[in-house]
Amino acid sequence: MRLSELLPGNTAVVREVEDVGSADPIARRLRDLGFVAGEPVKLVTRGPVGGDPLLVQIGFTRFALRRSEAARVWLQAAGATP
Repeated sequence: MRLSELLPGNTAVVREVEDVGSADPIARRLRDLGFVAGEPVKLVTRGPVGGDPLLVQIGFTRFALRRSEAARVWLQAAGATP
């Protein structure tokens, strides 16, 4: 499942960040922010208009992401093995 599909209040674990092309700056930035394999992530809420942006939390840090950015983050269920 993708982060953009996670329901508000639910937690999952980052499996990978999808690169679109070589040297993808958005994927690199997401990894720099902490979206790396094994990290738990929680979808706090969605924006009121069309569900954009998404408020996500990794550890104690919260980020607002566009749905298109969140769609690059692949998840696995918390406690699942890859």
